[in-house]
Amino acid sequence: MSEPVTPNPAGREGAIVPPRLRPGDVVAVVAPCGPPDPVRLARGMRVLEGLGLKVVTGAHVLDRDRYLAGSDAARAADLQEAWCDPAVAGVFCARGGYGATRLLDLLDWPAMRAAAPKALVGSSDVTALHRAFAVELGVASWFGPMPACATISDPEGPDAESFGHLASALFGDPAPVRGDRVIVPGAVTAPVTGGNLSLLAALCGTPYALRARGAIVFLEDVGEAPYRIDRMLTQLLGSGALEGAAGFALGSWVGCGDPCPVLEERLAPLGVPVIAGLPVGHGTPQFSVLLGAFGAIDAQSCSLTGSITGSVEAV
Repeated sequence: MSEPVTPNPAGREGAIVPPRLRPGDVVAVVAPCGPPDPVRLARGMRVLEGLGLKVVTGAHVLDRDRYLAGSDAARAADLQEAWCDPAVAGVFCARGGYGATRLLDLLDWPAMRAAAPKALVGSSDVTALHRAFAVELGVASWFGPMPACATISDPEGPDAESFGHLASALFGDPAPVRGDRVIVPGAVTAPVTGGNLSLLAALCGTPYALRARGAIVFLEDVGEAPYRIDRMLTQLLGSGALEGAAGFALGSWVGCGDPCPVLEERLAPLGVPVIAGLPVGHGTPQFSVLLGAFGAIDAQSCSLTGSITGSVEAV
């Protein structure tokens, strides 16, 4: 059985840190976004089983509807069933790809709030679920590698650094994530929010839009030219989504050319600590970050240290 949920301090509303997983726990793999490759998915599930976890799948995990992993209703049903099942201790998203935003109006949020909090793991398009879970459920969630993606399901075995960091994140305390560039020096401790830049831009104007005030904002993306990164950052700035941010931790920008000049141009004037080059996002290695929990930027060591020891105000 998993550990008890960490209580909110002084009864304050906030992001509840999910309990750590333990060997023997049941975890469910669902596909809320794009369709996973069956071979990669099976390989990734065996990797999770190697951690001592009992892995089950959603009924529609191998469905396909064009670029989606089945119909919206089927994908939403799998996700909701896994979250509401008291026997399930964690929910892994099989892969990213487009589709998560289409589910947000189909989930029965009152029913999901009534369920015990548990680990949600995913990245890329799963950013939409991270934001919705923060707003609707007040639960912190893991931005990390997924079982049908290369870092876990490579034929030669999972990337050792990525897999080791994910395991320590799920079962214990993960090591700090270190970057390679300081854009604005400083140090700050605050809740961590954010995710994939394209998804955060797409969520502007919705109930799940980014709210950065008082938070460290994590950002990453893949396959976006610098001018597109500029456009999305400008959109977030213009919408007020980044107003009051306490700091920025910038992850991988695979296939994005050299985004550092535009990232510095748009974020440095905000006058808060900014570190870059963290191995979190679409690259390899792919480390894990707990969105919603307190984290600490230390520019001196160019690191983001996460925490799973307490509850924080939802962001």
